[in-house]
Amino acid sequence: MIAGYCWPQSGEHSESIDLFCHTTANTFNIEVVRQGAQDKTVLTQANITGIAQDVSGDIAVEGSRWRGGFKLTIAPEWRSGFYLVRLEDADGNKAQAFFVVRSSESADATLVLATSTWNAYNTWGGASYYTGGHVTSPMRPLQPGFLEKADPHLHRIAKYKDWTPEEMQAFRATGYDSWSMAAGWANWEMLFVRWAEQQGYRLNYATSLDLDRDPSLLDKSRAYISIGHDEYWSTAMRNTVENFIDAGGNAAFFSGNTAFWQVRFEADYRQMVGYKCDIELDPMYDPTGAPELSTMWSDPLVGRPENEMTGVSFTRGGYAHMPNSPEGTGGYSVWQPDHWAFAKTQQKLGSTLGADGMVVGYECDGCELTESNGRPIASGLDSPLDFEVLGTATARLWETEQAPSTLADNYIGELNWVAERLGGEDTLENRERFSNGHAVMGIFRRGKGEVFTTGCTDWAYGLKDKDVAQVTSNVIDRFSQPPKKR
Repeated sequence: MIAGYCWPQSGEHSESIDLFCHTTANTFNIEVVRQGAQDKTVLTQANITGIAQDVSGDIAVEGSRWRGGFKLTIAPEWRSGFYLVRLEDADGNKAQAFFVVRSSESADATLVLATSTWNAYNTWGGASYYTGGHVTSPMRPLQPGFLEKADPHLHRIAKYKDWTPEEMQAFRATGYDSWSMAAGWANWEMLFVRWAEQQGYRLNYATSLDLDRDPSLLDKSRAYISIGHDEYWSTAMRNTVENFIDAGGNAAFFSGNTAFWQVRFEADYRQMVGYKCDIELDPMYDPTGAPELSTMWSDPLVGRPENEMTGVSFTRGGYAHMPNSPEGTGGYSVWQPDHWAFAKTQQKLGSTLGADGMVVGYECDGCELTESNGRPIASGLDSPLDFEVLGTATARLWETEQAPSTLADNYIGELNWVAERLGGEDTLENRERFSNGHAVMGIFRRGKGEVFTTGCTDWAYGLKDKDVAQVTSNVIDRFSQPPKKR
């Protein structure tokens, strides 16, 4: 067996990253690869002394106390980006770790990887938030499949419903952890990064922890980008992004289920706390108001719904192309084809965008909709008043009994929970209020900045479609320009 992780998760030029490795072999080798438009190996090291580390029962909660196996110094020529560390021990066992190189140099945008969400789904060494845990540590390895897959498209959780028995058997044979379909670099961010760098966009990279610990992280950026499944956010993460937008920065959320749950980082980032529906177990619980409570951002006790930042919310969205959810077309119905976001595309009123890549899949964010002149518009009751609806697709929250059997017994269906917390009581009537969800693509202004959202996790899978790619370029090109040129 071999497993490893890097700490800290990111660094700048000349700073050091420690690689912690557990192996029962005498030695192991590493290959460090920057993954972007093309993969580039920047370092190899052979015959590193192997250490059989302590793999205790509480490592998922407390993090590892391992001895460092190798120290990496970030070379000046290593560009900002995601660096995959491939490990192989003398017995032929393989594993992966990662780190991010940050930069303060000028770039078109800063991409912040959803590492807090990766941690929430990780079961290495113990329970995740989905298998009974409330506290998880980022200071441990990630399960196989989070960082590298032979074919991310094959293992899309959005296609789970359509898998044949043969495809399911092939997935199990890969050795990937089943939760790696729901989080990790290999699912969404990698696809976007390959496309963006091929188009010539210059990106700076960071992690969720960077967004939390450094309020000035985005100060030299023109745009902030979120990709894929970006579900777990701390107060400081939101403060950093919202302050950036208010001051004139722009945010592009090519993501879904974004900032649905609040978490807290504690013990010098050794732990991430998320009680979710078990709110009364959280030490921060206060029935009169608890802004730091680790539950839904939209919960009345927290009082800071995520649609204030993104324009949309999972409470008005849900699942698409999943069991017990709408299949739809896999794309968005387009309602404002003359909007600048659709410039240079073939989209017309009522056209479907992104169906071939099934961009509307897995988890979706939306808002309450009403109708004007035959087109859906935001009601303004749970979205910014100036939110413009550009496209929509159907989605639905799960009820408790509709959830997959892999979830822990304490799982409460989001539809039940939203009905109880936002509707006041989990009744059939309140469930019906929130049951007809949507993925909503839209845009609005906040402070001096502008925010665009796809309202869907799987946008990156559609980038081979020329119109999906064009919309993405339109957003990045506009958002990365100085304000006077917009």
